[in-house]
Amino acid sequence: MKFLFIAVVILLPVTVVAQNFQNMSEQDMEKMMMQAQKAQACMEKIDQAELKAFEQRANEFDAEIKALCSEGKRDKAQKKAMAFGKEVAKNSAIQDMKKCGELMQGVMPQMPLMDEDIDYSTQHVCDN
Repeated sequence: MKFLFIAVVILLPVTVVAQNFQNMSEQDMEKMMMQAQKAQACMEKIDQAELKAFEQRANEFDAEIKALCSEGKRDKAQKKAMAFGKEVAKNSAIQDMKKCGELMQGVMPQMPLMDEDIDYSTQHVCDN
């Protein structure tokens, strides 16, 4: 899921990420490194057990949705996706992770974030 993507990006050594930004000044790079350290410190405070449990729940959800979609049960899949989106929004580990990710806003180029950012009221889960 995309929340794992955020964790990987934040935890990557900043020098590896910075190599991809050839037009960055030294000052911009230092700012990015400081923000990355703040984001990493923030990530370390997240309840890892809760995050792991949520990851398991997300994997189960993904398998369930794929099964429903392949069985042609699009309406049921859509309802479950909407309910799961609400569950994701309420999850404290995910909320904390988003706050940590916000520390990198404006420092790194825009990257897609998490699946719960998809508005399933205008898009069908089986079409993703």
